[in-house]
Amino acid sequence: MRKPGCLKILAAGLLLLAGCTPAREYDVVIRGAVIYDGSGSAPFSGDLAVAGDRIAAVGDLAGARGLVEIDARGLALSPGFINMLSWANESLIADGRSQSDLRQGVTLEVMGEGNSMGPLNGRMKQEMKELQGDIKYEIEWTTLGEYLEYLEKRGVSTNVASFVGAATARIHEIGYEDRAPSAAELERMCELVRQAMQEGAMGVSSSLIYAPDFYAGTAELTALARAAAACGGMYISHLRSEGNLFLEALEEFLEIARAARIRAEIYHLKAAGSSNWDKLDRAVGMVEAAREEGLRVTADMYTYTAAMTGLDASMPPWVKEGGHRAWVERLKDPVVRERVGREMRGPGEGWENFFYLAGPENLLLVGFKNEALKPLTGKTLAEVAAMRGKAAPETAMDLVVEDDSRVETVYFLMSEENVRRQIALPWVSFGSDCESSAPEGVFLRSSTHPRAYGTFARLLGRYVRLEKIIPLEEAVRRLTFLPASNLGRKERGLIGAGYFADLVVFDPGEVTDHATFEQPQQYATGVEHVFVNGVQVIRNGEHTGATPGRFVRGPGYRPPGEGK
Repeated sequence: MRKPGCLKILAAGLLLLAGCTPAREYDVVIRGAVIYDGSGSAPFSGDLAVAGDRIAAVGDLAGARGLVEIDARGLALSPGFINMLSWANESLIADGRSQSDLRQGVTLEVMGEGNSMGPLNGRMKQEMKELQGDIKYEIEWTTLGEYLEYLEKRGVSTNVASFVGAATARIHEIGYEDRAPSAAELERMCELVRQAMQEGAMGVSSSLIYAPDFYAGTAELTALARAAAACGGMYISHLRSEGNLFLEALEEFLEIARAARIRAEIYHLKAAGSSNWDKLDRAVGMVEAAREEGLRVTADMYTYTAAMTGLDASMPPWVKEGGHRAWVERLKDPVVRERVGREMRGPGEGWENFFYLAGPENLLLVGFKNEALKPLTGKTLAEVAAMRGKAAPETAMDLVVEDDSRVETVYFLMSEENVRRQIALPWVSFGSDCESSAPEGVFLRSSTHPRAYGTFARLLGRYVRLEKIIPLEEAVRRLTFLPASNLGRKERGLIGAGYFADLVVFDPGEVTDHATFEQPQQYATGVEHVFVNGVQVIRNGEHTGATPGRFVRGPGYRPPGEGK
């Protein structure tokens, strides 16, 4: 039996040992932040610890220490933002740092609007090579999964994901013909969707104002959506019209979602053209009625009143049948040009005519690949037409022929009132609908839309801090958990132990977009630190050079060898 004195000595020794127990050590500890966890709940003050690529602990971590320690007092901490509509397909090949998005807090680029970087066949690869603009690259992949793995191996700073394009499947099987697929062709298209889903695609996408997607009927799109639904994926669509037939196009979209029993999202929700602005309320009512019915329908948007696409959005789909080369050759034919010019001047019978909806004075030319035409960058179509002494439709056709491209163009189409109305909708997330670039190197050879540098910062600065349309915690939810849950990604989009450590530390009082239509290539400011999979990629507002981004696979993913 121990004597009482020995017990006292033993207790004192245990206390001494306890006092010497080393503090728990993590890779990163972020201290004193105001935490917006992505759920939409009120923020709370606390610390966060990262171990490896995951969040290890959240709360009062005074007894912990990190190999990297960040003092975030006075700053907000949130999950990384998800760009639901990214066109970083080629820009990430040129520069994997993804700086214009990353400096706004984006940690996941979701690509694939209508067209995706796979699956490809030999003919498609050749065409992609011929149509490359400022960014030149070898096509070292065939399937969509191989492309995303290629980016990961090459090194990217953001995570990457993609939908498989309905147009890509169509081109793969029937090219650019304006006809319905045969039963056998449609089954092969559906099999391409299933294969892409098993490789990790998020779902199937369509972009229905453009050829050849324009040629697809509702039944074809429904079949492809069913193929994606069987693998747990989404259907996401640029509607057949955002203008004169906006409500009819929305009804088709809802019909597809209902028939395919699939989660469905509207790309870049908008009412385009002043004569259509009043349709937004009816469109919102249709979506909310569908949601009450039980359909999982959502939308995304960018925070600007101007779109960006090509001059192909100003010309009738029939002239583009057969693909790019056939389109350019037709535009050299005087008889064809007369008909195209006549149709461009009208509202567009059964097709979306951006030329008519915006007017040539509201078409800003921003992207040429022909060196001789690059001095026209930043001029309106009306200005170039006046310089050349020609009508605007004829000038548009000339530019397509001379540049041998669709010519990237900004179209001023939407109302500021509607932008604010959409931001207030709880089922709308956000996407830049643009590349992720940098004001350097190859990216300076063309201009762009300011949304490439400002979409997310503009939401947080202008519409949250200044106009107070929604509170910050709701904005963070719509940038994080809402898109992650729509995509079926259960380990991203929230702050909590076990979630991937995609994190943003930003100053809510300072975050600001600086890009303008006149000078779009300007970084946003106010984002101090960004982590992707636990690795710091932005430190004190500057890029660290790290490229820890991964291919984020969709819910239908099957590892190689696992089978269907």
